[in-house]
Amino acid sequence: MKKMFLKLVLLCLCLWRLDGAFESVKEGDSVSINSGVTDMKDDDEILWRFGDENTLIAEINVTADRFTVYEDVLDGRFRDRLKLDNQTGSLTVTHTTTEHDGDYYLQINSEITSFSLSVYGEYDAVSVMEGDSVSLNSGLTEMKDDDVIRWRFGNTLIAEINRRADRFTVYEDVLDGRFRDRLKLDNQTGSLTVTHTTTEHDGDYNLQINSVIRDRFSLIVLGLVSVKEGDSVSLNSGVTDMKDDDVILWRFGDKNTLIAEIDKRFDRFNVYEDVLDGRFRDRLKLDNQTGSLTVTHTTTEHDGDYHLQINRKIKRFILSVFDEDEVTSVSVTEGDSVSLNSGLTDMKDDDWIQWRFGDENTLIAEINKRFSRITVYEDVLDGRFRDRLKLDNQTGSLTVTHTTTEHAGDYKLMMFSDLRMNSNLMVISDPMFTERLSSKVFRVSVYDSVHCCGPTEAVIRLVLSALVGVATVSIVVYDIRSRRAERDQAHIHTSGSIEI
Repeated sequence: MKKMFLKLVLLCLCLWRLDGAFESVKEGDSVSINSGVTDMKDDDEILWRFGDENTLIAEINVTADRFTVYEDVLDGRFRDRLKLDNQTGSLTVTHTTTEHDGDYYLQINSEITSFSLSVYGEYDAVSVMEGDSVSLNSGLTEMKDDDVIRWRFGNTLIAEINRRADRFTVYEDVLDGRFRDRLKLDNQTGSLTVTHTTTEHDGDYNLQINSVIRDRFSLIVLGLVSVKEGDSVSLNSGVTDMKDDDVILWRFGDKNTLIAEIDKRFDRFNVYEDVLDGRFRDRLKLDNQTGSLTVTHTTTEHDGDYHLQINRKIKRFILSVFDEDEVTSVSVTEGDSVSLNSGLTDMKDDDWIQWRFGDENTLIAEINKRFSRITVYEDVLDGRFRDRLKLDNQTGSLTVTHTTTEHAGDYKLMMFSDLRMNSNLMVISDPMFTERLSSKVFRVSVYDSVHCCGPTEAVIRLVLSALVGVATVSIVVYDIRSRRAERDQAHIHTSGSIEI
C-alpha cells in the first residue's frame, strides 16, 4: 500500500507542471491566457479550472465534439466573460474584475500548467525625482514563518522572500540589468527599496504575498533639471539611435501642448515654436538621431513639466529655470544656525516640498502631504547634514544648525501643488501626474572665525580696522609727544632753579 502511494505521488509530480506564469491586467480590461497549442489534435481534451477549489470553467473535448464554457459556476462571476478559442484552446477573460484575480489551471490531456492572474483596481501612485531612492511598503510589520513575498516590475520577477525555503533573492540582472545594485529588500517586512532611480524604473510594481496580489504601485520617476536663466539645457531621451518605426513626441505644461515631434514612419521632423504664444520661438533644437530636445536662451516661462513619449513609453522631466537676480543670499558664521524660509504659512493637503543642495541637486529633505511623509536625508553627501536639519511641518521651511563651511552652497526649494491625474494623452494607458511647480534658490555663505563675513562686510571691517589703527597711532603719538613735553618742561624748571 505504501509503495503504491509513493508511485502515485511520483506520477502526480511528473504530470503536474507549475510554470507559475504571471499576468497582470487593469480592472475592466481583457486578458488572454495562452494554451501554447497551435492546432488541436482529434483526441485532445482541454480543461480550464480556477481557484483553490479547481472549479471547472471551460473545456474542449475534440473526441466528444464538446465545446463548453461554464459561466454560472462560482455565483456567476464569469458570466458573459469567457471566450474559448476552438483552434488553440486559449482562454480569454473579458471585462475583468478583482473577483477574477487568482490561479488558473490548464489541463491538456494529462499535463497541467498553472497561471497566476492579477487584476488590479486602485493603486498607490508614488512620485520620485531621478537619482533619489523610493521605498514601496509591503504593509507588514513582520513576516510569518511560511510567508512568500514576490515583487514584480510589470510581469518580471525582481525580488522575493520565501521563508519556507529560507530563500532571500533580488534578481538584479533581469531587464538588461536596469535594477543592478539598486534593490534593497527588507528581510523583516518584505518592503522593497529602489535606490538611484532613473526613468527606466518608472512603471508598475506588483506585490504578491503568498498567492494573493496585495498591492500595486505605480512609480513615476521625474527627471529634474535646473538651469540659470539665459543658459541652454538639454533633455536627454536616453535613445542612442532611433529605429525606422519610432515616434517621438515632446509635450509641455499642464495641457500637454505638443512642441516637437519625430515620426520616422512618415519622415516627419517638426518643432512647433509658435504654440503657447511663441515662448519657444527660435529656442528649440531637436536631435534627429536620438530625439533629445535642447531649449536655448531659457527664461522662467520655460520652467515646468516636459513629457517625452517614445512610442508608448513616457518619460517625465521637470525643468527649473531660476533668475540669478532672484537668488536669495544668506550669510552665517560657522557654528551658527541658518533658516531658509519657504514663504508658505500653511501647506495644503496635496503639497509636495523638496529641498535640494548643490550642483547635483541632492535631495536633503522633503514633505509630501499627499502621502503624509516628512523626511530628512541626513546621510547623503557623506553625512555632512547629519543631526543638522530641521524641517517645519507646517511651512516647509528648513533650518541648518551647527553650520560648517561644507554647508555653503545653493539650496533649491521645489514646491509642487495641484497634484492630479492627467488623461490628456489618450494613447497612453499609464497614469500621468501634472504638478504646478514653483522654486526658490538660496545661496548660503558660511564663514569661519578667521575669514568672517562677506565682501561688503569685509570692506567695512577693513575700513574700521584702518580707522582703529589710525586712532591707535594717534593716541601713541599723542602720548609720546605729551611725555616729551613733560620732560622738556621739567628740564626747563630744573635749569631755572640752578641759576637762582
